[in-house]
Amino acid sequence: MEKEVVQEYIEKLTTELKLRGSSQRTISTYSYFLKRFLENLNKSLEEIKEQDIKAFLAKLIDNYSNSSRALATSSLRFFFRKILNNQSLMQNIENPKRQDYLPIVLTKEEVAKLINSSSGKSKLMIKLLYSSGLRVSELVNLKIKDIDLENAKGFVRQGKGSKDRQFFLLKDLCTEIKKYIEKRNMKSDYLFSNSNSKALTSRNIQQIIKRSAMKAGIQKKVTPHTLRHSFGTHHLEAGTDIRKIQVLLGHSRIDTTMLYTKVSEKTLQELKNPLEDINS
Repeated sequence: MEKEVVQEYIEKLTTELKLRGSSQRTISTYSYFLKRFLENLNKSLEEIKEQDIKAFLAKLIDNYSNSSRALATSSLRFFFRKILNNQSLMQNIENPKRQDYLPIVLTKEEVAKLINSSSGKSKLMIKLLYSSGLRVSELVNLKIKDIDLENAKGFVRQGKGSKDRQFFLLKDLCTEIKKYIEKRNMKSDYLFSNSNSKALTSRNIQQIIKRSAMKAGIQKKVTPHTLRHSFGTHHLEAGTDIRKIQVLLGHSRIDTTMLYTKVSEKTLQELKNPLEDINS
């Protein structure tokens, strides 16, 4: 399909998603997969059959996870139903099954090593990610006005799913954040910004944590999301109710939070063995 026509459909998709209040991440992801589909199309949209869509989705199997392929399927379903008003073409195409996986979680000792291997702004970022359970996208978009240091809490504005939520901070961390804000010699709405006073990118944060993990000698793959997983798991091990953890992490579904019950070795080890109640 010609580039001009592809771009026209991408713009229509973007407009429709914006009107529905979709996040920029959703818009970018849907646009990416739709563009790939249309650019490789050697027929008109009126000639497309179900098998053409299945063939495209099948080509993604070797290079994309089930969750990414589910996004690709959703993007095409949205396009055909909402942009082309074709309700039937994808009715027999299902999303790939969700893959069960165990997230990488740091021990508390490893978290301490990670923090101690960093300094300055990097150290503050790591502490904030681990103590709040923030997503990296939420951290880079965090503004000073959204932090209530006096009451030791902050607010995520329009996080994943366009939802607001609170997060809570240690008093000592509030003191560190206050000192950091007072010392920095730039004017920016964002808590963490670059030399141009613009928000850092998720990639910036990922690289900072990767370097700190290497310096700390941690062999596990450590990302900002690893700290979020560690936050949830350590809360569970401390006895925090699973539904409270769900609220803290901003999960819309409890089964997402339940994943931490599978990786909490401490919780499993502390279960009473039934043999103890049997007299030998």
